[in-house]
Amino acid sequence: MSENIIIRSEEEQKLLVELEKRDDVEAKRIKRYLAMPDLSRTPGSPIYEIVQRVLSSPSFKGFDVIKVPEIVSIAITFDLFDFSKDHPARSKSDTYYVDDNHILRTHTTIMWYYYLNNEGVKKRMANGEPVGAFSFGKVYRKDELDNRHMNVFHQIDGWYLSPKDKEIITVDDLKNALKSFAQAVFGTDIKMRFNPDKFPYTDPSIEMEVDKSGKWLEVGGAGVVKGTVLEKFGVDSSKWNGWAFGPGIERFAMVSMELPDIRLIWSDDERVKKQLVLGNKYKEVSKFPLVVRDISFVVDNTFIPNDYFDLIRDLGGELIEQVEPIDKYENVKKFGEGKLSYTFRITYRSLRRTLTNEEVNKLHAKIEEATINTFGAEIRVV
Repeated sequence: MSENIIIRSEEEQKLLVELEKRDDVEAKRIKRYLAMPDLSRTPGSPIYEIVQRVLSSPSFKGFDVIKVPEIVSIAITFDLFDFSKDHPARSKSDTYYVDDNHILRTHTTIMWYYYLNNEGVKKRMANGEPVGAFSFGKVYRKDELDNRHMNVFHQIDGWYLSPKDKEIITVDDLKNALKSFAQAVFGTDIKMRFNPDKFPYTDPSIEMEVDKSGKWLEVGGAGVVKGTVLEKFGVDSSKWNGWAFGPGIERFAMVSMELPDIRLIWSDDERVKKQLVLGNKYKEVSKFPLVVRDISFVVDNTFIPNDYFDLIRDLGGELIEQVEPIDKYENVKKFGEGKLSYTFRITYRSLRRTLTNEEVNKLHAKIEEATINTFGAEIRVV
């Protein structure tokens, strides 16, 4: 009998209260991201539909569902999962820090910690019963800004643990788990192939690609849970083994509907929403023209592009389709010691209407001003 487990975190509630008191740019940004809807729990969204199809798959019958906090400690997020101390994900340029020790969750894999601390799960495992669970929802990562990536997206994690005296988990089990996932989303006729991969908390690991219109597209990976990680969770790795996977759900949705822009998944335009049905090839409602503007500036070499993408997201919102770094160089003689020159190409395009040159120019001027004020940059005219 599967269970629906909801984790109530007093620590998260305290941090949210403190966050509400703050008025700095990063706090406003974090509050805005937390307020965005969880599409994996929004009926009518293709993200929700994918989750429901996976949960209904006979291959995952009896799996529990666990809902975990969105603000978590770095110890749970990184230390327990064998992320090295210098792993890029720990950086403030990759992850949203609420305070020095807590972040917006970067992966729903953190459910392992909460799941294994559940008394009912502990009891079942003490009786030698295999256990499995899914966790899904929004995750948050500072990322590049283009039509394939967003810094807020959805992930679904699944894992299964079994006593070794009952079964030994192999790569074939990983393939079967991913195969069941893909068939739940795309149907039984989907063609797939597997390649070796690497993740911090699984070994061996594989990735899966599916054939969509003659193109092989990577959609997710899986691995055998590392014994060292199980031990950190208090599970005897000499007696237990398991598999795990945790793909981003948007990737499946975009492949299924051949969506050209990830922003469409969040659209409120009824002409768009009625097309967001899995298996339905998306047709452009009306391809509004793009407007391109370049911005060049000299800045200290401590400048971090991901922070700049966040600034542009704040100012431009859904009017920004892509920000592409097209030039970066050093010239001590021209710019001075410790300085770098960057050029970014910003593509402005609305999914709803045609933008005017006047409004793009105003928005671009705001971005230039914020670039100067936030990063101490010197705008270059090229």
